[in-house]
Amino acid sequence: MTDDVTAPARRRDARRNRELLTEAAHEVFTEQGLEAPLDVIARRAGVGNATLYRHFPSRAALVEAVFRDPLAGTMAAGERARAATDPWEGLVGYLEAVFAVLATDRGTNDLMTTHIEGVESLQAVHAHNRTTMELLLRRGRDEGSIRADVTTEDVLFALAALGRAVPSLSTTVGPDAWRRPLTLLLAGLRASPAAAPLPAPALTADELGDVLQGLGPHRAPRSSSG
Repeated sequence: MTDDVTAPARRRDARRNRELLTEAAHEVFTEQGLEAPLDVIARRAGVGNATLYRHFPSRAALVEAVFRDPLAGTMAAGERARAATDPWEGLVGYLEAVFAVLATDRGTNDLMTTHIEGVESLQAVHAHNRTTMELLLRRGRDEGSIRADVTTEDVLFALAALGRAVPSLSTTVGPDAWRRPLTLLLAGLRASPAAAPLPAPALTADELGDVLQGLGPHRAPRSSSG
C-alpha cells in the first residue's frame, strides 16, 4: 500500500525536478552560453548534480530539452519568409527575426552560429535555415535584386560571423545596435551595376561546416564541473 501511495509522489517530484532543471538551464545558457558549467545549473535549480545527470545524461540531451521550442520558432520565421511575395522582403524579415533572438540569448546564439553534435532539433533547424536561404537567394537572383555571384555559403558564413558578435554589441552599445551591421551586410547582397566581382572562390558546404565547428560556443567562466 505504501508503494502505491509513494510512486505517484515520486513521479511528481521527478517531473518537477525536470522542469526546474530545464528552466534553470535556459536561464544559465542564455546568460553564459552553452559551455556554462552544469553544476551551476543544478545549484540554480536547487537539486544535486546526480539529479541533473539522472534526467539529462549528457549536455546535448539538456540542450535538446531546453531549446527544442525556441528553435521551432526560428523554423516558423523561415516558413513566413518562404511565403513572402517579395524575396528581398522575406530575406530581410527573416534575418531580423533571427538576429533579434541572437542578440538576447547566448544559448540560442551558440546553437545557430556553430555546429554542435548530438542535438537533433538543431540539425533540423540548420537544414531548414539552409533551405530557406537557398530559396530566397535563388528567387532574388532570378528577379535581379540579389547579386548573381552570392552563394548560400557566403551568406551563412557572414551571418554566423556577425551573429557571434551580436550579444556583446547589444550588451555594450544597446539592444538594437545589431541592426546597423546587419543592414550593411544586407546592402552588400543587393545587385548593383557598380558591384565589383567577389574575390577568391566561394566556400564549399564542407568548408563552411569546418569553419562553424571551429568557432565553438561562447566561452563561459568555469567553476568546478560541467
